[in-house]
Amino acid sequence: MVLKMIETARLTLRQWLPEDYSYFAQMSTNPQVMQYFPKLLTRTESDAFIDKVRAIIELQGWGFWAVELKSNHQFIGFVGLHSQPTQFSFSPCVEIGWRLDQVYWGKGYATEAAQAVLHLAFRRLKLQKVVSFTTLENSKSE
Repeated sequence: MVLKMIETARLTLRQWLPEDYSYFAQMSTNPQVMQYFPKLLTRTESDAFIDKVRAIIELQGWGFWAVELKSNHQFIGFVGLHSQPTQFSFSPCVEIGWRLDQVYWGKGYATEAAQAVLHLAFRRLKLQKVVSFTTLENSKSE
């Protein structure tokens, strides 16, 4: 099942575009955006992340989608699902994850996109469980 996009009232979740790479690279060097991740990403690491998630979406039809505002088509980050077959003690699992640029925090975009992704996960993909995790210090993502 290949999904072209998911739409919500304010957002479009879609496959990554070439123009997303530079904006995501900027996000990946922002210490506030990356505060709870092991490190800031270099441009090469950021591009490799997008290449990987693009390929996963092409292969299975779902993954970490790029998110843009419907009002102006501005890329704001990503939200989606990712299979974790072995990485954690509770694997295999499918995680829901997100990373939005700091200027878009506190506007309900992550919640809106995550609700649409969960609807897809349980209704269309027929998943039995989706997990989410973060560091203890990241209370906003909790």
